[in-house]
Amino acid sequence: MSLSLVVVIAVLFSTGTYLLLQRTLTRIVLGVGLLGNGVNVLILATGARQGDVPLVGAGAVGEVTDPVPQALVLTAIVIGFALTAFLLALAWRGWTIDGNDAVEDDVEDRRVARADERRHRLDVRHPEDVES
Repeated sequence: MSLSLVVVIAVLFSTGTYLLLQRTLTRIVLGVGLLGNGVNVLILATGARQGDVPLVGAGAVGEVTDPVPQALVLTAIVIGFALTAFLLALAWRGWTIDGNDAVEDDVEDRRVARADERRHRLDVRHPEDVES
């Protein structure tokens, strides 16, 4: 595997992770797409070797390429396309309802976090009242 291929894989993974951690759905969709492409390039880079086309009777067993990484990547492309279409549909639905695509915190999650914080403050003030 060449150094340039390693750099491309690293850039795809790092950019995809950065975009996935954002608060807007369009950036999250782009991040998922970049991560998927990074995985596909990684599978092809690590599993591919030079050789003839893997057809029956085309050559000796050791001289043909392994078709499994290519089949895995083809399957991953189809699944990634379906996932991207689903995420884009969610983003479009959010955009038509709210007018923005920002992912907001859930109100119930904030309420639970505040209750947990209050309970933690009470436990710190009176540790002898806490049952073990």
